[in-house]
Amino acid sequence: MTKHFLVCLILMLGVSLGFWVGRLEVLENQDVTATGERKPLYYRHPMNPQITSPTPAKDEMSMDYVPVYAEEQVQSVQSKSGKILYYRHPMGAADTSPVPKKDEMGMDYLPVYEGELATPKQIQISPEKIQKLGVKTETVAKRTLTRSIRALGSIQVDERRIHAVTPKFEGWIQRLYVNTTGQTVKRGQPLLEIYSPELMTAQQEYLIAQQGQLAMQQGSAQARDTAARLAENALQRLHYWDIAQAQLRRLQTQEKPLDTLPLLAPVNGVVLEKPAVEGMRFMPGELLFRIADLGTVWLLAEVFEQDIGEIRSGQVAQVAINAYPDQLFSGKVGFIYPTLATETRTVKVRIELSNSEGLLKPGLYGGVTLTALGNKKTRLAVPDSAVIDSGIRQIVLLQRGEGRFEPRAVKLGLQADGYREVLDGLEAGDKVVTRANFLIDAESNLKSVLDSFDSPDAEASQAMPEAQQGGH
Repeated sequence: MTKHFLVCLILMLGVSLGFWVGRLEVLENQDVTATGERKPLYYRHPMNPQITSPTPAKDEMSMDYVPVYAEEQVQSVQSKSGKILYYRHPMGAADTSPVPKKDEMGMDYLPVYEGELATPKQIQISPEKIQKLGVKTETVAKRTLTRSIRALGSIQVDERRIHAVTPKFEGWIQRLYVNTTGQTVKRGQPLLEIYSPELMTAQQEYLIAQQGQLAMQQGSAQARDTAARLAENALQRLHYWDIAQAQLRRLQTQEKPLDTLPLLAPVNGVVLEKPAVEGMRFMPGELLFRIADLGTVWLLAEVFEQDIGEIRSGQVAQVAINAYPDQLFSGKVGFIYPTLATETRTVKVRIELSNSEGLLKPGLYGGVTLTALGNKKTRLAVPDSAVIDSGIRQIVLLQRGEGRFEPRAVKLGLQADGYREVLDGLEAGDKVVTRANFLIDAESNLKSVLDSFDSPDAEASQAMPEAQQGGH
């Protein structure tokens, strides 16, 4: 009787206990559903998952501990089930160990399980660290690249606008009106007064011929025609000697030779040279003034030989002068010189610039920007910031998945608009790291991964890290 009573009592207690346990679970589920929040099991160190806390906390760098929930714990256990290959430095340094250990700050080394690294040639970084580094990626795509050619040069005088003032007769300078170099002159402005016996003789011959023409008014037609030709030839001779029309009219009106005659400026411009001195004697063809019209000037730019094939006459150019940093001047390619300077491997290109305001002074330095005339076809390209150039080869970091990156050697071509043409190594649609790639390099010891490309036994050796092969 007692035995049956005890059995019944135990069964009743079991049923009652099961009821209340089920009831509590229902209440907990209702509580979670009602609040919409999950309760974390614990909080872990953001840089070292081995360090945990039952309550929210901050690490030594004031970063919040990361909450860990029940389902995450199960997933973590499932994903990290398997053989531990080795232990890695908790801060990402290139340091591993075959056995558990602590770093110099007392932080535990993190275990690396089988299958955690996709391939030996890939780099894996935790999501927290990716966010901390500020990693950004961009999709590789085809673009139209417009390359700019830049060159340096200096402002020069337009050789076609230089004029020399040289008399065609012998004489003396009686008075000098323009007596300094750099002085601005206007077309038709008197430069100097000259006295010349030859001019006096030519004037007298004209006046005699003119008087003879008047005396032959009653003569025969042949005589009148001969007198007219003599007077015209004498006047034309004075004109060929650059005597101004106003002075010739004075000679015709006064009917007596002029003691001195002026020489006039042939163009608007600036006096570059002035050998003329008041009172000096000059001979036919001797230089008295050299005047340059600076309404149009040249910029002679030195273009490197690899760029010269992209330039044509008539091409628009933008010129920035050092003296005027806030201004841009527009010009055109006027001429490409036929010779190359072997010392600098450059070719001179002449840019013609309007200088109506007179700002472009000969000798000023400046830079010119030209748009290359290469074809406008689209090219596969990556941003300049995506390229890690070691000097021997160019590398990009290719994103292979969440937190996994693969260094990829590429062959690059044209550089323009902040992008580099990719000739080999990538395909359209690939994602490459454009920001923090150098930090990933430092964080993950990229050099050791890159070395695997050159080693014939890399595949086998990378499967087991250095720590397992021989110890740390």
